[in-house]
Amino acid sequence: AGVRSREPCAASFIRPCVREDMETSMKNMEEMIRESMQAVEEMDLVELESLTELFRSFGDITRIRILSVLMRGEICVNDLAQTLEMTQSAISHQLRILKQNRLVKSRRDGKQILYSLDDAHVQFILSAGVQHIREYR
Repeated sequence: AGVRSREPCAASFIRPCVREDMETSMKNMEEMIRESMQAVEEMDLVELESLTELFRSFGDITRIRILSVLMRGEICVNDLAQTLEMTQSAISHQLRILKQNRLVKSRRDGKQILYSLDDAHVQFILSAGVQHIREYR
């Protein structure tokens, strides 16, 4: 008694979990969605414009490619340009837009400036978008 059988779940590649963990996660997600819906309904025009700008930031293939590389970790402009086979100028232009919308942050390491995702929300938004489009394949 008291021993629960461990069953694999969709997130088993991250960590083993039990059925109760998944049920709790789903309840937490449903609560988060309800709270988000209410928050959107209560937004004023300035906040709605900010939300629009945030989603506009995802409306460019180059910016999505940059964000996908940054999901792997910090990188400098030169390496990012080489990875994406683009000029540093083109990458810098897109990074500026991503920074303005708080999707990317930077830090200085000696002479280099390293870029990374601003926070976990960015990775969540990208992951949710990928899951959404793959549902209909």
